[in-house]
Amino acid sequence: MGLQERALTAYCGLFCGDCIRYKSKASELASQLINELVKINFDNYSKDQAERREGARELRRNDVCLGGNSQIKMRYALQVGGNKCGQTCETAKCAHSKGIEGCWECTDREFEACNKFEFLRPFHGDAPQNNIKKLKKYGLDKWIKHREKCFRWL
Repeated sequence: MGLQERALTAYCGLFCGDCIRYKSKASELASQLINELVKINFDNYSKDQAERREGARELRRNDVCLGGNSQIKMRYALQVGGNKCGQTCETAKCAHSKGIEGCWECTDREFEACNKFEFLRPFHGDAPQNNIKKLKKYGLDKWIKHREKCFRWL
């Protein structure tokens, strides 16, 4: 496994390289489109059109949606200073406090008793814990091809 793949393995067993926030160009494209719309005063145009045409209000809603999409890009993976999936990460805090690379370095007893994965469950199910087991079995350098993809759209 290369250094990039290693860096894309999060403390909790998620692989940042699978995440739409990491690999998608959507946020850059949304930012480019927003810049272009600003250049042509699209805000004024959409206000004017919303008053004149039925259905033109959607132009304003699309503008808000673009703004949100332009902000979703994960610039750096978690291991290299990333944004922790946009929220505080208990697994990262724990790994830092123990001085370990990730949860796969915890003892089996510690791992089985750990409740720090609960905030991940609604979106990722049991995939992070399953990946930790694979990381323990195959090691950090070989686990990638055995991983569970943690996102429903993959």
